[in-house]
Amino acid sequence: MKILILSRNSGLYSTKRLKEAGEARGHSVRVIDYLRCYMNITAHRPAIIYQGGELDEVDAVIPRIGATHTFYGSAVVRQFEVMRTFAANESQAINRSRDKLRCLQILAQEGIGLPVTGFAHSTKDIDGLLDTVGGAPVVVKLLEGTQGMGVVLAETKKAAESVIGAFRQLDANILVQEFIKEAKGADIRVIVIGGRAVAAMKRQGAPGEFRSNIHQGGSAEKIKLTPEERSTATRAAKLMGLGFAGVDLLRSNHGPVVMEVNSSPGLEGIEKATGVDVAGKVIEYVEKNQPLRRPGRTRKA
Repeated sequence: MKILILSRNSGLYSTKRLKEAGEARGHSVRVIDYLRCYMNITAHRPAIIYQGGELDEVDAVIPRIGATHTFYGSAVVRQFEVMRTFAANESQAINRSRDKLRCLQILAQEGIGLPVTGFAHSTKDIDGLLDTVGGAPVVVKLLEGTQGMGVVLAETKKAAESVIGAFRQLDANILVQEFIKEAKGADIRVIVIGGRAVAAMKRQGAPGEFRSNIHQGGSAEKIKLTPEERSTATRAAKLMGLGFAGVDLLRSNHGPVVMEVNSSPGLEGIEKATGVDVAGKVIEYVEKNQPLRRPGRTRKA
């Protein structure tokens, strides 16, 4: 197969591993900076152009779309879909999961466990917003934050008021969530591929740090999921429509709760912690789900 990895940086661990895994299985793999693509949007011959040439005869794309470029990146993925190219994660699923509020609303509608969450836009009714989640301590998040950035633990009502007041100056969308104290600064990252949980690790925050992100100095170790955790992770990925996802869970007193569903999960931490060849499993998923021929699509001799 001819596979494209849509990534802005060919030197990233995840990008390199996916390329290596694809080539190891005999495929032609190329890394494409999706921001340097442009599109010919036409009914009869849609095309994507990169460095002066058309990206044609592509069998599959593996999107690695960064949070700051979701709009354009998902547009490129959607154009490949118009061209009847298989995408490991479809554009609509990427957008659905990247919108944190929409993601939580969909999961809540389907009965997936979540932390009690309040949402507002630059609210002045801070007391009311805090009351929706049961008061301090609370976790305050900017809706557009990533990798633990724009996430603050407010341990008292006064601290929460100060944080929300500061975020309000940014004219930002704000999420306020109950603080799951019993998680003790740890979360679980589950990799779900093709509806199966293939790898899981426990991430522990650095001393004095409630965020467990490895980017914030946390550590990671392999973990065995409970049946409920496994079911929650796979259901969450399915509800987002993602073929390849990272689902972040917390262990609460009332069962696992989902914090986030990520359409471009990093591979370095999970592969090193678990020893699982996640990149290889992504390529296997593409192989099993990409038809070599589709109705209305022809291949050149």
